[in-house]
Amino acid sequence: MAPPFVVLGSSHLRPSRHGPSVGRKLVVGLGLLFGGLVAPDGRAADWPQWRGPTRDGRVDGAAWPDRLRDGRLARRWSVELGPSYAGPIVAGDRVFTVETRDEEEEIVHAFDRTTGAPLWRTAWEGAMDVPFFAARNGSWVRSTPAFDDGAVYVAGMRDVLVRLDAETGEVDWRVDFPARDGTPLPAFGFVSSPLVVGGHVLVQAGAALAKLDKESGETIWRSLDDGGGMMGSAFSSPMLAAPGGVPQLVVQTRTHLAGVAPDDGAVLWRREIPSFRGMNILTPTVVGDAVFTATYGGRSRRLDLASSDVGVTVRQAWEGRTQGNMTSPVVVDGHAYLLTRGNRFTCIDLDDGAVRWTSGPTGDDYWSLVRQGDRILALANTGILRLLAASPDAYVVLDEVRVAEDDTWAHLAVVDGALYVRERSALSAFDWR
Repeated sequence: MAPPFVVLGSSHLRPSRHGPSVGRKLVVGLGLLFGGLVAPDGRAADWPQWRGPTRDGRVDGAAWPDRLRDGRLARRWSVELGPSYAGPIVAGDRVFTVETRDEEEEIVHAFDRTTGAPLWRTAWEGAMDVPFFAARNGSWVRSTPAFDDGAVYVAGMRDVLVRLDAETGEVDWRVDFPARDGTPLPAFGFVSSPLVVGGHVLVQAGAALAKLDKESGETIWRSLDDGGGMMGSAFSSPMLAAPGGVPQLVVQTRTHLAGVAPDDGAVLWRREIPSFRGMNILTPTVVGDAVFTATYGGRSRRLDLASSDVGVTVRQAWEGRTQGNMTSPVVVDGHAYLLTRGNRFTCIDLDDGAVRWTSGPTGDDYWSLVRQGDRILALANTGILRLLAASPDAYVVLDEVRVAEDDTWAHLAVVDGALYVRERSALSAFDWR
């Protein structure tokens, strides 16, 4: 067993967090902030959190190549690791990832972004077994870390949140939610990915949505208490947006979709979202004043939000038969693209809920999706990477290539002409020419 924290191979290649901030802010909604870095030409230069700079799988910048094969996609480096569902994040000159080792400990790694050279690793005891359907693919660390202003926020399976110095790997603070708040250990582990907003970090952990001071780890407020245990421990991750013109955290619990005031945690609205055994997994998709979701064992729906004298009003615009699973959608020109419970890729018109097309069986259980303009990159859990046309007229695969022999359940990261693929037993960087 490892000691509570072990830091090995510290490097001093990065600027101090008190110097120029790698987490320069992007303004979202009414003055609310996401962490992220944008290059002078508008390209996303980092992938600092779950689903990228704006947390919706979207990247901007120079047009992607139209091919993956024929020498267009070349592996730059690869390192062997233990298993993980957590996506890699990219900030400044390094890449961060997490692994579960020997079913006993969790390890955070920092690698040089260009060469893959190891810079540091920090470990703690933190393994657990998950039940039922989740166990078939392994009981590995699940939550994608977040980077902000020189710090990395990492969630461990046993409902702990750790802040690490991104330069050295040293532990700034550690919050053990069951020990501090007396909440039950989540049956499926800490799944939700942290969201850093200004001076705070938001997580769905400790049987609630919690807002913590990012410098101290102190809890500012708790909201949407779900009791934890088997039907707590959210599978989704919070979004920051302003549907209906009201700044809010849009949050999906195992049973409900809700809007929460960022300042005090007040629940602005809440709507029950039926599913099978609480399998509300998708990150809420916010488009203007609307919120879209689709559940396993439930239905797809669009909710419209508006502000009024009595608060936030919620109206269901439509409900459809499409069932989601684990793939959070990307939205292009008013259409949502997602992999369904039936392992088919589909396009839904968000205006009226009409299914524009559905592919045949893909043979996959999960795709992580990144989009730019009218192109979508889809990394399947089977190790196949596809380049798709985002067209409401037809399912069009422009190219595909195998990038991993092991399972690839972690989310793809796409940064400045490079792809970072976290397979079960390795992390690889590819140049996309």
